[in-house]
Amino acid sequence: MRILHIYKDYYPVVGGMENHIRLLAEGAVKQGMEVTVLVTSLTHSTDIQEMNGVRIIKAGRLATLASTPLSSALFLWVRRLKPDITHLHSPYPWGEMSHLMFGHSQRTVITYQSDIVRQKSLLKLYRPFLRRILRRADRIIATSPQYIQSSPHLSQVADKCVVIPLGIDLERFQKARKEEVKELRSKYSPPLLLFVGILRYYKGLEYLIRAMRHVNARLLVVGSGPMAEEWQHLTLKLGLADRVFFVGQHVEDLPAYYQACDLFVLPSSHRSEAFGMVQVEAMACGKAVICTELGTGTSYVNVDGETGLVVPARDADALARAINRLLSDEGSRAQMGERGKKRAMQEFSHEVMRDRVLALYESLL
Repeated sequence: MRILHIYKDYYPVVGGMENHIRLLAEGAVKQGMEVTVLVTSLTHSTDIQEMNGVRIIKAGRLATLASTPLSSALFLWVRRLKPDITHLHSPYPWGEMSHLMFGHSQRTVITYQSDIVRQKSLLKLYRPFLRRILRRADRIIATSPQYIQSSPHLSQVADKCVVIPLGIDLERFQKARKEEVKELRSKYSPPLLLFVGILRYYKGLEYLIRAMRHVNARLLVVGSGPMAEEWQHLTLKLGLADRVFFVGQHVEDLPAYYQACDLFVLPSSHRSEAFGMVQVEAMACGKAVICTELGTGTSYVNVDGETGLVVPARDADALARAINRLLSDEGSRAQMGERGKKRAMQEFSHEVMRDRVLALYESLL
């Protein structure tokens, strides 16, 4: 079976979808499938390479418009390649239009990551193409039932949708060095709250920072991104520099940060947060989670009252109340952490995700 994945970027570019595609692609190779990943290069030149049995074509990039890489070379490769199944990862308007106009595969699968929320002008241009590609798809993978129900686009093609949650390498997050965990807790002093993510507007970190005025704990912010300077300034303005620490991006030692924290918080503010993979990473480490209700997969991953607490979005006071409630109840926090770990192993491992997607491929041919 020949599989073609189309998206903007691929590992080692850091991102949840990039890593998700890598796990899928390498998993399919291990099952004897021929896998090509077609993405855009960071330069004008096209580059072809192989990584762990996966053929990676990085088509030369012309420019980037509204976070969307544009590439005429990608059109040419879509026309040239003839896979059995093309697996599109949406939203990526350029890739979807390329497949719509030039694709040759027998079957089309789409993983629908999220609606376009902020780029309203792009959405006006993109909407007609999105409707056509969704109608033409053989199957659409949504990462949670909530997203099918709440998305204005998926709800119209619900009969084609299947729920396959994203998965991670759980084992990686259970292997933190004890010395490193001990060092982090000694350096920052518990109780420790943890936020992990690219610092973009929809992460809602400003609400968590404001909540820290009413919480007696330290917050570690792991990640970098376009909102970093603004949120660091807010921290200084509120006089929280001694309790909110921006520690930068940590890839290799990330499991140690999860293991060191007492509670994980994902304060996302907009629907661009479609799933919240970092919640799964925290749950794999046995940590209770606090997240926000967005009508997306955040509250599917983190079950309110079972694996943590779910609070209204964009509400710093609600975040503070939830944090204080769990910090003051170590027993409940530990029980939620254990239930979360069990849920992560049953539903969100990359092996479970891979097997579900490969079974879907088989059912279409």
